[in-house]
Amino acid sequence: MAKRLRALEGLAVNKEFWRGKRVFITGHTGFKGGWLSLWLQSVGAEVHGYALAPPTEPSFFVEAKVEAGMASHVIGDVTDLSHLKAALQKANPEIVFHLAAQSLVRYSYREPLETFATNVMGTAHLLEAARSVAGIRAIVNVTTDKCYENREWLWGYRENEALGGHDPYSASKACSELVTAAFRSSFLAASGTAVASARAGNVIGGGDWALDRLVPDFFRAFDQGQEVVIRSPKAIRPWQHVLEPLSGYLALAEHLYASGQAFASSWNFGPADDDARPVSWVVERLAEGFVNAKWRCEAKADDPHEAHYLRLDSSKSRQLLAWAPRWCLRQALQKTGDW
Repeated sequence: MAKRLRALEGLAVNKEFWRGKRVFITGHTGFKGGWLSLWLQSVGAEVHGYALAPPTEPSFFVEAKVEAGMASHVIGDVTDLSHLKAALQKANPEIVFHLAAQSLVRYSYREPLETFATNVMGTAHLLEAARSVAGIRAIVNVTTDKCYENREWLWGYRENEALGGHDPYSASKACSELVTAAFRSSFLAASGTAVASARAGNVIGGGDWALDRLVPDFFRAFDQGQEVVIRSPKAIRPWQHVLEPLSGYLALAEHLYASGQAFASSWNFGPADDDARPVSWVVERLAEGFVNAKWRCEAKADDPHEAHYLRLDSSKSRQLLAWAPRWCLRQALQKTGDW
């Protein structure tokens, strides 16, 4: 366990708070969910997971042996309300993290109905199931920075900006935010469950093998001796190591548990402004560390629309949660390459 969790050293988290806490994670077999599961295991939490089978092969969940430290590991779909409710009731958690999602923009163009079913109704099912468990004190619904109506602004989006979404993925996550707010106002606040949503940037890190993501695509191409193909070299994204937003989710959950409705709202967890970089800059930095790495640009006329510029304003999280990124983008890329 110590070797697998070496990347977590030096990242602050309240170990005393989490020791013995019963935690339920949807999407624990995914990239972010797997890292969150390991982190909670390392601080003594009782971690229960509900998710589909690992989405890639290889996968972080298998390679890092995440299941070995789980209190329970249930394979299930968040669109199956009865199965999800049974798993949640059996785990009887105090804190819930909802990460199960269809998380790929380009895939959402191919499978829009699956994307909306998972990201919208999956959220509704999780929150409806939570109503049947009296002991749940805090729920963090993880959405995305893409839930904002993107106007290609040069400044960061704040939590009170308009929601929207050009593509099915972004729109589905905006809908998930609305579902969260509705369940909070209509049911969960009155029952003593504090519910918040968390919006992060483009996460990178070891163990991500998803398709149509820049860093996994780079390493796949490098391993195969091929060029990595870049669709939008000038597109600017808020890049951050996966552990950065996860530390924010943990801090938010602690505040929800301790202070309830005072923190039951939406929260941004983005990188420093200087780490909103073009795709080409990221690829160039990755290529510096790997001899013979090659890349080229190949934008196609029929490529689906993707936002060009996106930045988050995380002032609220910095001021009220005392959260801030620990690693700059160069460090994040180095740690990802090392992994």
